[in-house]
Amino acid sequence: MKKFIKVAAAVAMAASSAFMLASCGGKKQLTVRYLNFKPEVAGVYQELADEYEKETGVKVIVETAANNAYESTLMSKMSTKEAPTLFQINGPRGYANWKSYCADLSNTEIYKHLSDKSLAVTSGKGVYGVPYVVEGYGIIYNKALTDKYFALSSKAVPYSSMEEVNNFAKLKAVADDMQKNAKVLGIDGVFASTSLKAGEDWRWQTHLANLPVYYEFKNNNIDLASDATKKIKFQYGKEFQNILDLYLNDSTVDRKAVGTKTVTDSMSEFALEKCVMVQNGNWAWGQVAGVSGNKVLPENVKYLPIYTGVEGEESQGLCIGTENFYCINAKASAEEQKATADFIYWLYSSDFGKNYVTNKLGFIAPFDTFSDSERPTDPLAVEISKWMSKPGITSVAWNFTLFPSQTFKDNFGASLLRYAQGSKSWDDVAADVVSTWEKESNM
Repeated sequence: MKKFIKVAAAVAMAASSAFMLASCGGKKQLTVRYLNFKPEVAGVYQELADEYEKETGVKVIVETAANNAYESTLMSKMSTKEAPTLFQINGPRGYANWKSYCADLSNTEIYKHLSDKSLAVTSGKGVYGVPYVVEGYGIIYNKALTDKYFALSSKAVPYSSMEEVNNFAKLKAVADDMQKNAKVLGIDGVFASTSLKAGEDWRWQTHLANLPVYYEFKNNNIDLASDATKKIKFQYGKEFQNILDLYLNDSTVDRKAVGTKTVTDSMSEFALEKCVMVQNGNWAWGQVAGVSGNKVLPENVKYLPIYTGVEGEESQGLCIGTENFYCINAKASAEEQKATADFIYWLYSSDFGKNYVTNKLGFIAPFDTFSDSERPTDPLAVEISKWMSKPGITSVAWNFTLFPSQTFKDNFGASLLRYAQGSKSWDDVAADVVSTWEKESNM
């Protein structure tokens, strides 16, 4: 009996100690598990995990899926006791697959500090995915050349700078007049060549095509995680045609020659000041700076949204998005969910975390916790951050992640080439877009 009492007392004391430890330093009992997407940055995340544990006592276990095996790894991990508390999805389609595991992040600090909340993955009033890195694209322009144009006494527009250009009508007026003054400006054309060679046409059949799809889904209140995205009307096809024609007509080359042009060709034209503008993303700075004889100074590299003529586009920003969204496992305990949210916020708010995010992970972080000096310094990345922070401006989300297949995109690109060269009508292009989208969505 005495032995039993001693054992019982020992058990009670151990339980009491555990309770006191949990009460006084509960974070030490918690573990955050992160299933990382990219093997190449696994070491960076491990360094972050080690620092976080040193600072807070909370253990962060970083596990990394093999290349092209994230979904299958996530599926197998979710059914175990070591399921990740932090994982990622690639957008609305990913959310549709994992929504029962996605906790509502509406009240988390990381969401509160998201610069442009339209970028989050939402459903109803809930927020289920927060982007942790963004890229963007739009119309890159050379401010030295636009300033030269606006200084012309012969210019036919009433505007004095690109700051006044905030819709398609103004952009077209400026571009058409610049084209008329090409010789005076020393350029071959306003826009770089439109690369419609097969395999080089992604800027048009994917990136430019994102705009009409974005507006159609947005203005018709389409649930992006539903089967409603399996059909489109291409109701903003005329607006797509507007900007494509402007690119083709006010160009460095005749529109019949675009089938031989590459992305490298167009970026070289911009770098050598043979044109004033080119559509591309923030990843293109290296393509400009690396051109032998580059004439474009970093301080003159600016962005303009891709205006197409949609009503209300004066408040439109750049096309900014990602296929990388953080999600917190809704099946984890409330304490684990909070610990996971705390880790994410530390990553994007602490000096240590922000330094790693910018300088070791190389991210453009979409959060207002970063000062200008803590962000990437290449001129296009600076422009992305600036546009995201502009009051009253809404970024265009990357809905091209919902495009049904590569076949759809390839067929669209081939149709655009035929249209540019004059062998296919726009009505036929639009009809093919609608039919091929539906066919590929149901394959």
